[in-house]
Amino acid sequence: MNYLNKGVENSRAGDVYTSEEISRQPLVWQQTYLKLLDGGKELTSFINNVLSIDQLHIVLTGAGSSAYIGEVLQGIFQKNCDILSRAVSTTDIVSHPQLYLQKRIPLLLISFARSGDSPESLAAVELADEICDQVYHLIITCSREGKLAQAKTGDEKSLIFTLPESANDKGLAMTSSFTSMLLAGVLMSRLSELPSLKPQVDILTEYAENVLENYAEKLKKISKMDFDRVVFLGSGSQLGAARESQLKVQELTSGKVLCKHDSFLGFRHGPKVVLTSDTLIVYLFSNKTNPNKYELDLVRQIESNDQFKFSVGVTEWKGEIYNVDLDIILSVANLEALNEDFMPVVIVLPAQVIGYYKSIELTLNPDQPSSNGAISRVVKGVKIYK
Repeated sequence: MNYLNKGVENSRAGDVYTSEEISRQPLVWQQTYLKLLDGGKELTSFINNVLSIDQLHIVLTGAGSSAYIGEVLQGIFQKNCDILSRAVSTTDIVSHPQLYLQKRIPLLLISFARSGDSPESLAAVELADEICDQVYHLIITCSREGKLAQAKTGDEKSLIFTLPESANDKGLAMTSSFTSMLLAGVLMSRLSELPSLKPQVDILTEYAENVLENYAEKLKKISKMDFDRVVFLGSGSQLGAARESQLKVQELTSGKVLCKHDSFLGFRHGPKVVLTSDTLIVYLFSNKTNPNKYELDLVRQIESNDQFKFSVGVTEWKGEIYNVDLDIILSVANLEALNEDFMPVVIVLPAQVIGYYKSIELTLNPDQPSSNGAISRVVKGVKIYK
């Protein structure tokens, strides 16, 4: 079901890919889980063997939205695998490999890529092979035909996991491809639990359907407001979700709406100066009690003392009362049920919906909002130097 194209009058938008790709995410998540489950022995054997290597480090990499998957997952992998893990974008690895790749330390390089055709994706893998004495590759991609996957097919030190075809977005902005690769990463960090994690995927599906069915029209109305900047705030792994959210709105509006992200605690330390009467604020709340206390303190301060256009709170359940203009409550049962690791997968949906409708409001085509070609589905113009 396409939740977003109801009542869209802009003929330039038409029956766009992007609306369908946002709407089908609950289904793609279920397909992703089942494909991981079917991966069975080969996937489990490869990951378990690599994770058992003494002094192993994990680097999660990608470019753009794919890099932000790594930002979300770095703490999750470190916590669940008990192995030092960090996110480093392919763009950073390519320009300064000596800062991130260490010759004598065993490395698992986890690469995320929608197409796998970005020049930096392949170059980062090649640099790791060149510099590191012992390196293994886990490639999570939406395209088996991409250059990245093809380069490592048949390599005994590499494993390629290709998501279901439905995750390979055709629109410019990554939506279902981002959340589905992110979900695959979360599940891989807990591979020993995989058969028992089906209820968590079902809850994700339920929450996403709730957002799309019950809040899309409200977010559409917000997109019609006259704001020129959006601030997304998140804590822990949801800081990466906040970064992806700001990129999504900025991409889909071709930069006509400028966006910023930060942590709740970090926002006070200077960045709060960006707030104006034309700012939309989106709070991505944790579903854990302790970080939520810090988050609510900032909300009270902002709502009482600062200028802004409108505020949105995205939360799993309606806990302590706070004063925002729109509450998006994920849980229809109003209970804390989703493990914290999975929250970033669903909490980016409001930004996707706002970006989609704001794109149409600005008479852009959400599939290709960059009319001057400043950005494209696969980056162009990058020359790789040896």
